[in-house]
Amino acid sequence: MAAKKTTAKKAPAKKARANRSRDHLTRLREICLSLPEAHEVEAWGEPTFRVKNKIFAMHASAGNHHGAGRPSVWILSVNIEQDLVLRARPDRYFKPPYVGPSGWIGAWLDKNPPWGEIEELLRDAWKRRAPKKIVALIGD
Repeated sequence: MAAKKTTAKKAPAKKARANRSRDHLTRLREICLSLPEAHEVEAWGEPTFRVKNKIFAMHASAGNHHGAGRPSVWILSVNIEQDLVLRARPDRYFKPPYVGPSGWIGAWLDKNPPWGEIEELLRDAWKRRAPKKIVALIGD
């Protein structure tokens, strides 16, 4: 009977992890797709977020080699901003493989991510990729 209780506890925990996974991706989509002319394209088996077909953010799930066992988002940035962010919050941000040397910032999406900061980084990334006339639409 104890085995049944253990099994019953594992199933909801697994379901809760799956829901958190969907929740972080849902939140990421809400932020990225709220920006003018932003759209989602699947590439390399993961969602990428683009403006005028130029990538400004990429999701990396925990289950692939890009995610290193944790879900994350890779955000377009510049080297100096990357350095500042990584030094200030090494527990929340990292230099992603492949694109990290170009200044991109990786943000972990598990363990209560700092969504306010991530949203600001995503908006900045979108501004770097979007044409000026589109950036003017958000009035920042």
